[in-house]
Amino acid sequence: MTAADTRAAPSSAAPAMGSVPRLYNFAANVLENNLRGGRAGKPAYIDVRGATTYGQLAERVARFGAALRGLGVRREERVLMAMLDTVDWPTAFLGCLKAGIIAVPVNTLLTEDDYRYMLADSRARCLVVSEALFPKFEKIIAESPDLEHVIVAGDNPHGYRLFDDLIGAVEAEDVTAPTTADDIAFWLYTSGSTGAPKGAVHVHGSLKLTADLYGTPVAGVTESDVVHSVAKLFFAYGLGNGMTFPLTAGATVVLNADRPTPDGVAALLRRHPITMFFAVPTFYAGFLASANAPTKSEVQIRRCVSAGEALPEGIARAWAERYGVEISDGLGTTEMLHIFLTNRPGATKYGTTGKAVPGYELRLVGEDGNEVPQGEMGELQVRGPTSAIMYWNNREKSRSTFMGEWTRSGDKYIQDDDGYYICCGRGDDMLKVSGIYVSPFEVESALASHPEVLEAAVVGWFDEQRLIKPKAFVVLKMPDKATEELIGSLQEHVKQKLAPYKYPRWIEFRIELPKTATGKIQRFKLRAEGMM
Repeated sequence: MTAADTRAAPSSAAPAMGSVPRLYNFAANVLENNLRGGRAGKPAYIDVRGATTYGQLAERVARFGAALRGLGVRREERVLMAMLDTVDWPTAFLGCLKAGIIAVPVNTLLTEDDYRYMLADSRARCLVVSEALFPKFEKIIAESPDLEHVIVAGDNPHGYRLFDDLIGAVEAEDVTAPTTADDIAFWLYTSGSTGAPKGAVHVHGSLKLTADLYGTPVAGVTESDVVHSVAKLFFAYGLGNGMTFPLTAGATVVLNADRPTPDGVAALLRRHPITMFFAVPTFYAGFLASANAPTKSEVQIRRCVSAGEALPEGIARAWAERYGVEISDGLGTTEMLHIFLTNRPGATKYGTTGKAVPGYELRLVGEDGNEVPQGEMGELQVRGPTSAIMYWNNREKSRSTFMGEWTRSGDKYIQDDDGYYICCGRGDDMLKVSGIYVSPFEVESALASHPEVLEAAVVGWFDEQRLIKPKAFVVLKMPDKATEELIGSLQEHVKQKLAPYKYPRWIEFRIELPKTATGKIQRFKLRAEGMM
């Protein structure tokens, strides 16, 4: 195939909101719309290195696509991205999409074993990794037989190619792969009930549809906004907040490569006129408790959005009282790409997750597979156009999650008399900690590997802010060794085995755990203690 063969317009005419033309490439479409809209000189991203305009972003994207082609990476092959939030992230992601190559951005907080699995599962031909994350990949690169190219974003290439050098050495060819709206664009890995990551496969058209259905009409992102998302770009939530929605609207995004802390975000809010703020409930709670949090007069926030876990009413009210802005709590999943159920400013009902986003339909289903009457609890299922098409290489889980037009969320909800949905927790044993799924089985296995532990059960537990955190119930081989020192030792042991955010915040020693007649641990009985 020649370069001329790949020069295809991403779309012929501007489609209506909520529709996508058959021939469509999200990266090309969103960049060309901004250039045609006269925003070539407007900042698209601001990171620690300064501002990158829409014109510069388009050139960087074109150069990265050309660089991948020069390396021999072909359409529909995968590029694994383990990258911090700088302008290099959207450059690589959009560069892949524009070239028809599949981007696979992954969580930057995972372990070497997690990345080994993802490289093998995705069969990625190319790895793009931030220099700070390279140590987690150094040993496993040689173990990945499909991996042929490594690109390091930073100053030290560690013997491989530097990101800046690579894109600086090629021409910015305006080549767009002739993709359709239904072509695979990217994967997002999500954890399963066993802890094994699953690659949710998404298409080009879904990115536009999340902006058309939620980002523009519901979240309300406009060209004049300056956006910041505490949730990182590798999350489905952060991807919409920090790329899809603002680029669709022609807004400016402030990126933060560091781990988000109340002090760090407070500095960003004082330094930049951020008007749209996206975070998770745990962060809102920590920010409110910070002595360094800015006052209302120091910020310019006009809209706040929360997702990732249910937003406690106390946090929502305290935020509105301090900053005069409601937090719009919503629910989205990796499988549906972004928020499909939400509260809205002026129609917020505290303690609920709101109502369906127009374009999506919801139903609550009981154990018998039938819809439950209003007011009764059921599993939330959603029908909408942004659903992933499958989990990669996991037919069994794909069939049980993607049921025709309906997608199972795994969350339990009740619909109240006013039509608002109230979250009742997960339908399985998975927990969400700061918006990230945590498998209790992983934590239990890590605890059980400690020489003093006989068995363990991990469940979600409310902290003082009514946010869910992992709590472990541990049976020791020798009960008389139960001490505060051992609790600290067990917590540190888990941190060494797993990503640090998965460690149990509390450990309670028990003589025995509740079990069924067949010996299965009854976690629901332990969970019930924490919900009282």
